Amino acid sequence: MTQAPRAGFGLMLRLELAESLRSRWFHFYSVVVIGLMLLLIGTGISESRVLGFTGLSRLLVTYIQITMAVLPLFIIVATARSMVGDREAGNLEYMLAFPVGLGTWFWGRFVARLVLILLPVLLALGIAAVFGAMKGHEIPWRHVGLYSGLTAALATCFLGIGFFLSAVSRSTEVALGASLMIWLLLVALLDLLLLSVLIKAQFVPDFVIAIALANPLQSFRTASMILFDPQLILLGPASYVILDNFGVNGYVAWALTYPAAIGLAFAGLGYWRFAKSDLV
Repeated sequence: MTQAPRAGFGLMLRLELAESLRSRWFHFYSVVVIGLMLLLIGTGISESRVLGFTGLSRLLVTYIQITMAVLPLFIIVATARSMVGDREAGNLEYMLAFPVGLGTWFWGRFVARLVLILLPVLLALGIAAVFGAMKGHEIPWRHVGLYSGLTAALATCFLGIGFFLSAVSRSTEVALGASLMIWLLLVALLDLLLLSVLIKAQFVPDFVIAIALANPLQSFRTASMILFDPQLILLGPASYVILDNFGVNGYVAWALTYPAAIGLAFAGLGYWRFAKSDLV
């Protein structure tokens, strides 16, 4: 990378960071993500014991399961309307008038958004670690690091989908509607409706589980469980298929790379569509 593109990327990164730090979506998102951790700490959940989980492990596994539903919704809704919203407001033409390449502008925004999305989550995990140290709990640093990586992979996935929707949508309403439909499909319908239909139709169990694991949210959920339950007792018979085909380390590696690859692929498609379309 030459000096000029490097300087342009840094400029776009700082500009997007400064703009997003002033926006209401980031403030609300930060309050929710950090507030959830403080709420769980305040309820004394780390002192309870459920299925052998207690202390900081119990706190982290509960927080990460809640985050799995909240994080994608905030990301995809806030991102899907970003570029299409700039186009409707007339800001896009002004921004592209600067001597910065289209790729530098697009990926600078992508990286800046990813940083801002991860910062509150990492801060919340840091608060949990400090709380655990003050309470004398053993801090599972390996699990904290892996949770951070899983969250980064999930954030990359939905950020890429959001950028793709924002690039192909012609209006903010269409982008918001599509983002909500995708979120509902992945959170509710794929696990509860589609899988129940497949099971009732007596499909091969391996096929049903493969459909479930193709959902990045399900991959995230299972990986967060496997860190504290290596035998996946909570999943029942499905654990045999997962462990026989992946193993513990193999599945964690899958959950770290698969959602991130989906996000980067969708972001790449979004950039291609954005570069080929009428930008103003």
